Amino acid sequence: MPYLIDGHNLIPKLGMRLDALDDESELIAILQEFCRLERRQVEVFFDGAPSSQAGTRKLGAVTATFSPLGSPADNAIRNRLKKLGKAAKNYTVVTSDREVQSSARVLQADVVSSDEFAKSLKQVMNSPRMAKGERVVSKEEVDEWMKMFGGKKKETED
Repeated sequence: MPYLIDGHNLIPKLGMRLDALDDESELIAILQEFCRLERRQVEVFFDGAPSSQAGTRKLGAVTATFSPLGSPADNAIRNRLKKLGKAAKNYTVVTSDREVQSSARVLQADVVSSDEFAKSLKQVMNSPRMAKGERVVSKEEVDEWMKMFGGKKKETED
């Protein structure tokens, strides 16, 4: 299930500072890794962008929307939900804003608070797959790659 995330709600819940120069890019990097590990799609929304930097950027499995100064990310999330229409029920909205949560529920989207999602995100990022920066490849991933590339698994000799 893809996520629609209020980025500035989530940043402080991860122990990061909203006034840091790279807070948004740091969150995007974390979300990219989350998407890679969990095979998810994420749309993250930020507000307060200078007009020259406003817009939407596709960054791998993460789509980042930067709303211009004076246009809250909350509005962008609500507009995205309305645009999704009935498909909104296939999304999870991550926000602590009660009005956005209410709008999401009306359209039958799942809702998770920024606190709850931050806890889940920390668990994923602290999993054994992330230990020492190494990526653990599951048997399922190996099987999938073997199918994709037409290779045959070698039988182990005892």
